[in-house]
Amino acid sequence: MALHDTLRRVTDRVIQRSADSRARYLQRLDAQKGQSPRRGALGCGNLAHGFAGCAADDKAALAGNRKSNIAIVSAYNDMLSAHQPFERFPAIIKKAAHEAGVVAQFAGGVPAMCDGVTQGRDGMELSLFSRDVIAQATAIALSHDMFDAALYLGICDKIVPGLLIGALSFGHLPAIFVPGGPMPSGLSNPEKARIRQLYAEGKATRDDLLEAESKSYHSPGTCTFYGTANSNQMLMEIMGLHLPGSSFINPNTELRDALTVAATQRAAQLTEQAGNYAPIGRLVDERTIVNAIVGLLATGGSTNHTLHLVAIARAAGIHIDWQDFSDLSGAVPLLARVYPNGVSDVNHFHAAGGLQFLIASLLDAGLLHGDVATVVDGTEQGSGLDAYRHEAWLKDGKAAWRAGTPTSADTSILRPATDPFDPSGGIRLLTGNAGRAIIKVSAVKPQHRIVEAPAIVFESQDEMLAAFKRGELERDFIAVVRFQGPAANGMPELHKLTPPLGVLQDKGFKVALVTDGRMSGASGKVPAAIHLTPEALKGGSLARIQTGDVVRLDGEAGTLDILVDAAEFAARPAATPDLTANTWGTGRNLFGAMRAHVTGAEDGAHSFGEDFA
Repeated sequence: MALHDTLRRVTDRVIQRSADSRARYLQRLDAQKGQSPRRGALGCGNLAHGFAGCAADDKAALAGNRKSNIAIVSAYNDMLSAHQPFERFPAIIKKAAHEAGVVAQFAGGVPAMCDGVTQGRDGMELSLFSRDVIAQATAIALSHDMFDAALYLGICDKIVPGLLIGALSFGHLPAIFVPGGPMPSGLSNPEKARIRQLYAEGKATRDDLLEAESKSYHSPGTCTFYGTANSNQMLMEIMGLHLPGSSFINPNTELRDALTVAATQRAAQLTEQAGNYAPIGRLVDERTIVNAIVGLLATGGSTNHTLHLVAIARAAGIHIDWQDFSDLSGAVPLLARVYPNGVSDVNHFHAAGGLQFLIASLLDAGLLHGDVATVVDGTEQGSGLDAYRHEAWLKDGKAAWRAGTPTSADTSILRPATDPFDPSGGIRLLTGNAGRAIIKVSAVKPQHRIVEAPAIVFESQDEMLAAFKRGELERDFIAVVRFQGPAANGMPELHKLTPPLGVLQDKGFKVALVTDGRMSGASGKVPAAIHLTPEALKGGSLARIQTGDVVRLDGEAGTLDILVDAAEFAARPAATPDLTANTWGTGRNLFGAMRAHVTGAEDGAHSFGEDFA
């Protein structure tokens, strides 16, 4: 199938824009590669430190450079349900590595925090910056020049982007991302949302709420709604960095373990010593990044990735912006309805045909670059993204692959590109005199996508919640929650606002949210213009907006405007926030340098410096 014209045009634009930076990145990659294996250049004392804890056979193999050494970089902790299954993976990987004739060492752990636990709490102000810390921790784990390839164990929101940024800083190493899988389905997501809303209205008790939440988040594995964590898994697969069909296999199952073994075996085959050298820095190119954006749009994925994908691309010397997302959104149809964009969860999506059906449909429509390099090129599945038409299954106790279903098993969840839920993608760019922002419209009904109403300005989500509880918001309005950007307070998620806004919308009021913070992943039915840039602290229009100003948010036309005389608005002084409460407690005092040096949202909201790749 010929490439869609928009896909080709956007890709060409990204390639041209990135020409110099991508060339520099590849030059650095080749310089990093140097002598192979790099540990061959280590002094005797250095090398002895590197294998001192190994068994005798592994010491001998590494001392003589006779075997490849696979790094394990893991985000394991047993407080996060999604990452708890990784406790077992190192032992599985080390055994599989020995059977494949290589060595595997646990190179290092990276932090993993949960937005679900920190939601509405001070700790959420560390959430976005944790991505950069994870990237740095990944670099530290790989800094010893002991490794020939790496396996990355991560699932959730900032963790996979951080691991991938770190992996790309070691772009000369082959890499495979190894998922843990979603928990089995529990209480349905719509029922959970219903009880949350009842609690916000005072019609359910805290015990009722906790029981519902516990039935929803009930076992090891990823949360089952289609938020950032499961969007991460989709991205790793559509970027060719997972084994095909591995994203949504439940934890602690025979197939899940078999896929972990297969990932280890495949990593052993990708090293330079094995003769099939495939460094991740060359796998992730401009076409791969464009494919990632397409996957995000086609599935109605998390708006967090309008930040993360920009930073990931930059780590590979590639420059993308929100206009690229917007242009592709006009051409890429919405093919999936998974909560909060529908009622079903990722287990239902996988059973309906999952990523294999979706990838095949997009390839057949000319909406993906099929000729990209992937971690399975040259295997029995084939090469390029065609290999990802295959689903994983268990054959004689081992992972095997077969053709995915040619038809959706449930068209209320998953549809082909010839019969989409919506002809355009789920994420759109908003522009206007308010600035540039992102909106996720896939979960918003068409009748709610345009709101023109007076603004009510808040400088924290707690202020808005207090006003809601006092009954002051029973009217049409647009909530402006400002000084929530990365430089102000780390750009927290504002999910605590979803239930009250939903209550007001259900009462018939026209409501919306405008913020320089985040409201993504699990964002729902209320229109929300998020990631507004420039942020209020950096001279953005939000700093001059006043309660009573009429604001128009048009999710259909892609506009966001403050309907105030331009001269009057420009003459207003900018509000001066008191941010002292954001600088201490829950470790926030340790992140001052990040807040001081973070880039804007459309530049990925990263703190690495302008030329980190």
